[in-house]
Amino acid sequence: MKAYIVVTIVLIVIFGAIGGFLFKRFSAFSSMDFSPPPVTIAASIATSESWGQVLNAVGSIQAVRGVDLTSETSGQITEIHFDSGNAVKAGQLLVVLNDEIEQASRNNQIASLELAEILFERDKTLIKQKSIPQSQYDRSRADLERAKAQLAETEARLANKRIAAPFAGIMGIRRIDVGDYLSPGTVIAALQDHSELEIDFTVPARYTPKLRAGLDVGVEVDAFPDRRFEAVVSAVDSQVDTTTRNVLLRAALKESTGLLPGMFATLVVDLGEKQSVVSVPETAMTYALQGNTVYIVEETEDGSLTASARIVETGEVRRGKVAILSGVEPGERVVSVGQNKLFRGVRILIDETVAL
Repeated sequence: MKAYIVVTIVLIVIFGAIGGFLFKRFSAFSSMDFSPPPVTIAASIATSESWGQVLNAVGSIQAVRGVDLTSETSGQITEIHFDSGNAVKAGQLLVVLNDEIEQASRNNQIASLELAEILFERDKTLIKQKSIPQSQYDRSRADLERAKAQLAETEARLANKRIAAPFAGIMGIRRIDVGDYLSPGTVIAALQDHSELEIDFTVPARYTPKLRAGLDVGVEVDAFPDRRFEAVVSAVDSQVDTTTRNVLLRAALKESTGLLPGMFATLVVDLGEKQSVVSVPETAMTYALQGNTVYIVEETEDGSLTASARIVETGEVRRGKVAILSGVEPGERVVSVGQNKLFRGVRILIDETVAL
């Protein structure tokens, strides 16, 4: 009997110890905080700014003075006075075509002109003396005028055999050689004046009331990714393209160092009007099917911080900032880095070392 009592007491002690241990452990667990740790993010302040209204466009740079040099007449090339890439002056001789026939004709016509002048002067004296009829004097005068006209025609043909630069500029790749037979319209080389460049581009016709000469234009090209060139609208076309419903504009570049005709350029036309916008860093935007979203930093009742998603209406993007047309008020803090770690009810910590 005593053995049963001892065993019972031992079991009670053992199970009591186990129960006390488990109670202590479960009590410790119940007092622990199992909520997720706060997420560290970076935040920025939504600011109110005044942005100028702009239009984006694309175009190709071209020279104010640029041509493909061709010949008005045909002939074999006997002289070339330039090479590819040469800088030439206005009027500089570039190409000479075979002009032996024209030179011979010119010499013959000079002789004919001299004879016609002698005969005219003789008949001019004789007509005063009434030694010849008026018809002979008239014929001598006509022969003199005809000789002058024939010589002028030959000299014009000779001039066409000598091709000169119409303006100063840089020669392109030479496409001819001495001995080639040059036909009318055959391209000799391109001549471009790099000192004055312009851009033709189009914008939708609905902006026509705001377009005028003198508007500032920012120009960017792939060759200079970290540089913006300045231009000014010099002309607006007098009609709208019926096919595209766009209007053509021309802008003159204020500086053209390093640019070449034919370069593709992106343009930003400043319409000269201001609008007030709320801007946030571009990194604060989250693009989703439900709409463009930003996370707003809010304070909870216990004083901790959380972030909640808010659908917003966005506008233009400039220099790393997005214009918010509605959904965010100036002064509100938005999450600019770390949105992918956020969820409903999350607590957040703001990393002040990250400035955007």
